[in-house]
Amino acid sequence: MKVHVDYNKCTGLGICESLAPDVFEVNDDGELELKTDTVPDGQLSDVEAAVDGCPTEALSIEYDE
Repeated sequence: MKVHVDYNKCTGLGICESLAPDVFEVNDDGELELKTDTVPDGQLSDVEAAVDGCPTEALSIEYDE
C-alpha cells in the first residue's frame, strides 16, 4: 500500500504526524515529509486514522489489489 500527499492541499498542521509518526513528519519549515511512501507492517490503522483526520484531505492511501 502506498501513501500519497497532495502538497497543494497540505498545510502542515501535523495531525498526521501525531497519529502515524513512522510515516509522516512536519519539518522545521512546516512542510510535510513522508518518512516512507509505503504503509509499514502493522500500521495500517494508524495511517488510515491520519488520512481520515487530515482537515484538508491532502492524504490518501493506494491499496494493493
